[in-house]
Amino acid sequence: MEAWRQWAVMALCGVILGCGLVGCSTSKAEDDAEDPGSGMADVTLALELVVSGLDRPVSVTHAGDERLLIVERPGRLRIWRDGELLESPFLDITRQVRLGGERGLLSVAFHPNYSVPDAPGQGLFWVNYTNRSGDTVIARYRVSPEDPDQADPASELILLTIEQPFANHNGGQLQFGPAEGLDGERYLYIGMGDGGSGGDPENHAQRDDSVLGKMLRLAPSLDPEPEAPFYTIPPDNPRLDAPAPLDTIWAKGLRNPWRFSFDAATGDLYIADVGQREFEEVHITLAGTPGGINYGWRFMEGLACFNPPENCDNGMLALPEVTYAHDNGRCAIVGGYVYRGVQFPAFNGTYLYADFCSREIFGLRTDALIGFGPSVLHIHTERVTAFGEDINGDVYVMDEEGDVYRIEVE
Repeated sequence: MEAWRQWAVMALCGVILGCGLVGCSTSKAEDDAEDPGSGMADVTLALELVVSGLDRPVSVTHAGDERLLIVERPGRLRIWRDGELLESPFLDITRQVRLGGERGLLSVAFHPNYSVPDAPGQGLFWVNYTNRSGDTVIARYRVSPEDPDQADPASELILLTIEQPFANHNGGQLQFGPAEGLDGERYLYIGMGDGGSGGDPENHAQRDDSVLGKMLRLAPSLDPEPEAPFYTIPPDNPRLDAPAPLDTIWAKGLRNPWRFSFDAATGDLYIADVGQREFEEVHITLAGTPGGINYGWRFMEGLACFNPPENCDNGMLALPEVTYAHDNGRCAIVGGYVYRGVQFPAFNGTYLYADFCSREIFGLRTDALIGFGPSVLHIHTERVTAFGEDINGDVYVMDEEGDVYRIEVE
């Protein structure tokens, strides 16, 4: 077992951990156990309503300032500022976005220098959406030079167009990673689902000739007038000799990563991967881990064999640190963020995530010297669709009713 995986499993399975919610084991099948020890018995979450009446919100983020940028799946980016939702969208691409299934405008990532005057990347952002043909598009836009609350819709530059065979498992998350390499470059990570249907019938997640079921990683061009393809490949990507866009592949073996995030303090990568019919999972990849990781799908679902039904672990798979079964109404994981805000110091370092069907919000502590299993911190009245984060490290929850809440601690 790799050293980083030993650390992660020990941190999760250590001092106070039962494994009813998390099948935290290095065996090939899930074990029945009692409810997990919380390690957070005195922590209770409360949700404070921030804005309501949105149209299918799936992402909340910031652009390096106090505004919230909210992604509406039909194709709009909305701004919440100074306690109100601005009437005019920051960006409206509804005419070029296809809905249905799990498609739509799915994510936005603002360059870390977006709000830094005269810095490379100022005013630039990238989106992930489904075009009218049903394919994934990764595109760059820039803010209007006349109005900071308006993007320039004519500035679109398409980096990637990825064919999607089905309407589900589009993945959709975009996120800039921590500073990497000698120059501290910030690479763009793109979470891709396996192409959909059920059971990954075309085995995209394991195939080396497909970008589906993968984590992609590229260095987007920050030039004002760049040349196609508007990105370059990081020098330590594992498949530098592969033809484009296969050279963007950083890791494989994902089913439908909804969602992933980087711990703002450590740079560790948390991926919540939605399961097929039995298990949900969270992968924790420590900062600095080289690419080439295989997260296991479709060989395995959670810690259990899927296809093939036995003898599936070849010893080269990065097994999940956290899994849970489809018990008690649970059905699909919704990944969140590690809390690094300043309002609730005792909550620092807690990874927040949810289950779509059970409406439960979980907290998971992973510390270097002591590990706590996840606990149910809150049960929401509606189905949770996504999490978000603002510039201060506060974490937000979106639901099916079109509401956005800020997480508080009672």
